Amino acid sequence: MKFDLVIVGVGGQGVLLASEILSEVALSKGYDVKKSEIHGMAQRGGSVFSFVRIGEKVYSPIIPLGSADLMLAFEELEALRYVQYLKPSARVILNRQRIMPITVLSGEAKYPNDVFERLIEHFEVYSIEGLALAKELKDARLTNVILLGYLASRFLPWEKNIWLKVLLERVPERFREQNLRAFEVGWNYGEG
Repeated sequence: MKFDLVIVGVGGQGVLLASEILSEVALSKGYDVKKSEIHGMAQRGGSVFSFVRIGEKVYSPIIPLGSADLMLAFEELEALRYVQYLKPSARVILNRQRIMPITVLSGEAKYPNDVFERLIEHFEVYSIEGLALAKELKDARLTNVILLGYLASRFLPWEKNIWLKVLLERVPERFREQNLRAFEVGWNYGEG
């Protein structure tokens, strides 16, 4: 198995936690994993992305342009920003959430209204309302774990119990129950 995944979003959405959990699950299944991340202005809502490369032997954490198998996009515009990393047969999991960048808020730029349409012209796109599902659980911060559950159930071959074990290890005890519920929501959405 060789699998290259790009996870994108903005600061505060949980991109880095999602990539850490994914990496640890793959490691627990005996794969070599390399991970790289950029989170420059993340504290101010800036762009955040992580590369996760999984295989029998992985030599570099950097995914070459045009070679990623899958993108997990926590925010719509960030999906467009990083499509150059996807190969033509790639799949995109698109969280239907828009977070307006400073340039849009200041009136210097416009947020594109056709992100989904642009993506489906070139890739197989799976749309999910992760934020709405998290709000049903009464905590928008759970969006990342919902998206991770969806990714795990629909796109990766590993058993649910492995994901839950790693999730319990990575999340502080006081947040475990709500994160387990969020993962279940995403997992069930993917199976539905």
